[in-house]
Amino acid sequence: MRVLTARRASLAPAIALALLVAAGLSGCGVGQGPDETEILWDTWGVPHVYSSNTDSLMYAFGWAQMRAHGDRVLRLYGEARGRAAEYWGAEHLASDRRVRTLELPEHARRWAGNQDMPFGGYVEAFVAGMNAYAEAHPDRISESRTAVLPVKPRDVFAHTLRTVHATFVAGRDLRQAQRWRRAGSNAWAVGPSRSASGNAMLLTNPHLSWGDRFTWFEAQLTGPDIDAYGAALLGMPFPAVAFNDHLGWTHTVNPIDASDLYRLPLAGDGYRWNGRVRPFNTDTKVLKVKQPDGSLRADTLTVRRSVHGPVVGQRDGAALALRIAGLTQSKLFEQYWRMLRATNLSQFEAALRRQQMPMFNTVYADEDGHILYHFGGRVPERDRGGWSYWQGVVPGDTSATLWNAVHDYEDLPRVVDPPSGWVQNANEPPFTSTLPPRVDSAEVPGYMTPRAPAKSAYMFRPQRSIEMLEGDSSITFAELQAYKNDTRMLAADRLLDDLLPAARASDRERARRAADVLAEWDRTADAASQGSVLFARWLRAMVGGAEAPFATPYRPSAPRTTPDGLADPEAAVQTLAEAAQTVEDRHDSLDVPWGAVHRLVGPEGSYPASGGDGLFGLFRVLRFDEMEGGRRRATFGDSYVALTEFTEEGPRAKAVLPYGNASQPGSPHRGDQLQLYAEKKMRPVWHSRDSVRAHLERRVTF
Repeated sequence: MRVLTARRASLAPAIALALLVAAGLSGCGVGQGPDETEILWDTWGVPHVYSSNTDSLMYAFGWAQMRAHGDRVLRLYGEARGRAAEYWGAEHLASDRRVRTLELPEHARRWAGNQDMPFGGYVEAFVAGMNAYAEAHPDRISESRTAVLPVKPRDVFAHTLRTVHATFVAGRDLRQAQRWRRAGSNAWAVGPSRSASGNAMLLTNPHLSWGDRFTWFEAQLTGPDIDAYGAALLGMPFPAVAFNDHLGWTHTVNPIDASDLYRLPLAGDGYRWNGRVRPFNTDTKVLKVKQPDGSLRADTLTVRRSVHGPVVGQRDGAALALRIAGLTQSKLFEQYWRMLRATNLSQFEAALRRQQMPMFNTVYADEDGHILYHFGGRVPERDRGGWSYWQGVVPGDTSATLWNAVHDYEDLPRVVDPPSGWVQNANEPPFTSTLPPRVDSAEVPGYMTPRAPAKSAYMFRPQRSIEMLEGDSSITFAELQAYKNDTRMLAADRLLDDLLPAARASDRERARRAADVLAEWDRTADAASQGSVLFARWLRAMVGGAEAPFATPYRPSAPRTTPDGLADPEAAVQTLAEAAQTVEDRHDSLDVPWGAVHRLVGPEGSYPASGGDGLFGLFRVLRFDEMEGGRRRATFGDSYVALTEFTEEGPRAKAVLPYGNASQPGSPHRGDQLQLYAEKKMRPVWHSRDSVRAHLERRVTF
C-alpha cells in the first residue's frame, strides 16, 4: 500500500491509512508493488528505507527511529519542549528552566513556520511516521513517555536547537550554569596520491557521549534522486554524516566562537546601554512540575531579554546575557538534504555555502578523487579583540561589542586537494588540517579560532593523527581500519625520556618501581597493556596540576614536535610516586592491565577496553566514568565509526556503532556491536538492495 503520496493538504488521511496498515504489520510484507515503501532491517538493526515518494521515505524514517529508540526520542523531545518536569518530575526542572530561558520552543515554532516546501512537508511526514508507530504499537512505548505524544514538527526543531545551538555552539558559555562534557572527533580524507588503490577514502569518527541527545542512528535512505547511507543524531530527520554513490563527508567539532557572554551593568529595572538605561524585555513563564502523587505544582520563571539575548545569570551587580549565532537560520534540514543529494564537489560546496549549520569542520572525499577540509560555522564579524578577549565575559554596555553580521563561506579556512594527499582534523585549530600548512594564520582573524589549543597536551592526538598519515605514502583500506584503531600514547614518546632517568635517580622507592614498569611498557592503551594505567594517572595529574608542565610548550612553528619534555622533572617524579601509590591502592599492582580497569559494559556483558583520552595522544578515543571496585566504564568517545572508499564500482564501506542501533528494552541490537568494537573489528556496510536482502532480519512495508 502507498502512504503519504501528497503534501500537507492530504497528510492526515494518508497517516490514518498508514496507522491501519502499520497496526497489522508482523515484520514480513506481502507482495511488493512498484510504488511500495519498505524498510529492510539488516541483521545489525540498520534500517534500509526505500520509497518512490520522498514523503513516504521520510515517514518510514521517522517510523524506524521510533521503533529503535522510542522511549529515548520521546524523552528528548519532552526535554526540548521545556516540559520534562511536567511529564516526569522535579529532577528535570533545571533543564526546563534553561530551555525556556533560551526560548528554544519559541525559536522552534518560528523555524517550523519558516520551512519552504517541500522540506516542511518532509519534516511533517517524519513526525507522522513517529506518531504512527506509537499509535500502532502502544505496548512498545513506556507509559510515562506517551505524555509527549503526539510529536509535532516544532519538537524536531526544538531538539535540533537544544542539541546544536545550546550544547555545541553555546556550551562553553552555558557552563556558567552547567558543565557540559567536551565533545570531539577524528576525521580523515585520503586523496588518490596517498591511497594504495588510487581511490579517495574517508574516515568518519565522531566522539560523543554514548546516549542521550548524542545517540547516533544508522540508516540508509533511498528515494527519488537520493541514495544516502550514514548516521543521524537521534530525533533529527537527516543523516549528519553520510555518503552516497558519489561522495561522502563527516564532521568534527571546531574551536569556533559563535556565541558570547555579555556583562550588563544593572541600573534600576534595566541595564546600562550606550550611556543610558535600557529596560529589559521581560516575560513571566509558568512551568509545571509533576509531584510524587501525580499532582502538578507551578514554578514561575522570569525571562529577561536584552539586545544581546536572554539573561542566563547574574553576579556582582551585573546580568550575564548570551548571544548565539545561527538561531534565525532555520533551513538546516534543507541544507543537509542538498548535501545528501549532491553528486560532486561543486554541488556539495553550494550546499555548504548556505551556512545554516552554525559550527563544525567538514571533511569530504569523492569519486573524482577530490578531498576537502572546511572550517564551517557562523563566525561573527568583530571589529576588536582576539580569541582570548572573546572567550571571556565581554562588556555589554556598548554597541561597540554587539555583533550582527557573520563571515561568508569564502572567509573561512578551507583546503582542497593539497599536495600532501590528505586532510585531517582532531579538534585542533585549522592550521594543521594538512602539512605543509595550506591555511595561513595571518589571513585568519584572531577572534575566529585560536592559534593553539587551550592546553598544549590537546595537540598530542592531532599529532598522532598526522604522524600516521605522514608515515604511510600508500594507505590501503585495511590500513585505514588499523590506523583508526591505533592505541599508541604519543605523549609517552615525548615525556618518558625525561621522566625515567629522573625517577630512577630518585630516593623515592615507589617512583623507582614505577619507572621500571614504565620502561617495560609498550606505550599503548591496548586492553592487555601493562603500565598504561600508571602513565595515564600520572599524566592527568601533571596536566591538571602544573601550569606549564612541559619544557617546550606547543609552538605553532613546530606543529609536529611540540610540546616536548618536562619543565620540572623533580616535581614530575613526585607526581609519579603519588600516582603509583593511588594505582597500587586501587588495583594492588602497578602493572595492572588497561582492560582490567577500563571496561566496555553492555546489556549482555562487559569487555576489556582498548583506547582512552585523547589527552594522552590516543587516536582511539574513549572516556570513562567510575564504577565500583576501581573499574571504569566507557561512556564517551568513539560513537559512530565508518570507513568509505570511492571505487570505480561504487562506494565500499565498513562501520561500527559500539552501543548498537537501538535502545528500546527488549531489542536484540542494544549493545550488540560492543564485542565487535572491543576486538577492533568493523562490520561491512550493506549498501546495495541485494546485499541487504542477503542479510535480512525483518521487512516492513507501507
